[in-house]
Amino acid sequence: MNFYLAGAAVLSILVCLLHTFAGGRVIAVPLLKAKDLRPVPKYVAYYCWHIVTIVLAVNAVLFAIAALRTESLDLAWVATFFAASFCLLGLAVPPLKKQRYKDMPQGWLFLPIFLLGIVGGVA
Repeated sequence: MNFYLAGAAVLSILVCLLHTFAGGRVIAVPLLKAKDLRPVPKYVAYYCWHIVTIVLAVNAVLFAIAALRTESLDLAWVATFFAASFCLLGLAVPPLKKQRYKDMPQGWLFLPIFLLGIVGGVA
C-alpha cells in the first residue's frame, strides 16, 4: 500500500464530506433560498454544486485505488492533477477578486492532497 496516496484519499474524502455537509448548509441551502436570483442561474449553480460533489468523490476513489494497487499509479496522477488545479485556482481567485483567504479558504484544502499525490506518485 502507498501510504502517501492513502493519505491523499483520506483527505480527499474529508474535503468531499466538508463540501457536502458543511458547505451544503452554508452555500447550497442559502443559494436555493435566495429570492433575488433568477431560476436559471440559481439552478445552474446548484447543478454545478452537485458536479463538484461528484468530482470530489471520484478524486478520492482514484487516490484510494492507486494507494491499494501499485499498477494503477496513473489514476493517482490524474487525481493529483485535479487537486493541483483546484489548489491553484483556489489560491489565485481570492487575491484576483480582492477577497480574503479567510472568506475563501478552499484552495488551501487541496494543498496537502496535491503534495501527498506528488510524493505518493514518485515514492
